[in-house]
Amino acid sequence: MATAGTLESSDILITVENDDSNGIHIHLESPVKKQFGDQIKQVIRDTAKFIGVENAKITAIDQGALDCVIKARTSTALYRACESVDYKWEKK
Repeated sequence: MATAGTLESSDILITVENDDSNGIHIHLESPVKKQFGDQIKQVIRDTAKFIGVENAKITAIDQGALDCVIKARTSTALYRACESVDYKWEKK
């Protein structure tokens, strides 16, 4: 299990746990869940897939984070959980 982020305004706290069931399971708490919940979950899911994670339980407590922050926090938590230093860098 690993975490990244804070509960400060404009941030998100991501907690990642190993999940033996198939897929990525995301639990989201956010004051903007009705408006942006699907987008937040999609950014988390896309980030996990880009890294190569297929099975995980991810808890996200959002405080109004932008997509770039969500992506950064998710990546960091996933790498910490895997104890990996083999980072996958995006190509532009």
